[in-house]
Amino acid sequence: MSKIRLQKFLADCGVASRRKCEELIARGEVTVNGAIISEQGISVDPASDMVIIGGKPINTTGEKIYILMNKPKGVITTTADPGGRKTVLDILGTFDIRVYPVGRLDWDTEGVLLLTNDGEMTNKLLHPSSGIWKSYEAKVRGIPSLPTLLKLRKGLLLDDGPTAPAAVKISETTGKNAWLYIGLTGGRYHQVKRMCQSVGHPVVKLRRLEFAGLTCNDLNPGEWRYLKPKEVGRLWALIKTTKSIPVVVTTDRRREKNRRPAPAVAGSGSGGRPDKSRSWIPVRKGTAGKSDRFTTAERKKKTRNFSRGPK
Repeated sequence: MSKIRLQKFLADCGVASRRKCEELIARGEVTVNGAIISEQGISVDPASDMVIIGGKPINTTGEKIYILMNKPKGVITTTADPGGRKTVLDILGTFDIRVYPVGRLDWDTEGVLLLTNDGEMTNKLLHPSSGIWKSYEAKVRGIPSLPTLLKLRKGLLLDDGPTAPAAVKISETTGKNAWLYIGLTGGRYHQVKRMCQSVGHPVVKLRRLEFAGLTCNDLNPGEWRYLKPKEVGRLWALIKTTKSIPVVVTTDRRREKNRRPAPAVAGSGSGGRPDKSRSWIPVRKGTAGKSDRFTTAERKKKTRNFSRGPK
């Protein structure tokens, strides 16, 4: 196998973006065949060179792992924490191959989280141009008025720039608070929390319902499972890559803990991508012209069967 630049090899293996990998090299955190590498421009042969970060070898077998987790609250989305806090990798247990979270969920946020060692997929899913659909349910203080909902739907000007239009509706009210359904593309730092805060309704609880067409309704908080090959194929189709679907998809039951049956990929017929040809907000199937609010029983059952309809 021909040699490739070390930072590109690390990025392709899912360690981090190429720029972050260059920072790891500059800090002397990468070794190749036992030698610490701190200079850029080094090339490696994936078939013969041993590359290690943090005491763990980087996968060179080509085996790709795709894991869906229902992240619980009180766990940070990172591979390691200097403060000793519990991470999402602690939930997975011991793996021979390093995997990394695709994006981040805050310490106090729960819900859908994808982990993989596929660097190409990670970069494509997280790139702003991919337009990956994400949906959340947020409990906010107060009950937003219709003008406030329209502001959230249209887009807001935050300190780091304007937000794109979003799908926002009240799914339930509980006394003086409300549960909102929020669907959007992209996803900047603390975006949902900052959007709600900017209109005077700070977030009390936040859960991600969907990411790129994946949901975790069959998983309790802290449980995880491997993606099925067809789910991996749908992700590749969603990001419109020219790369062929990986042939090797790990389903080793001996390494899989708290396994649950794999559900069908949820979302719209476009695989979780919103229909940009028309403006819309999500409504419950079969409720056209009726109340757009969910009952307490429906929310507790986590039924989120949204179809697309006009505003």
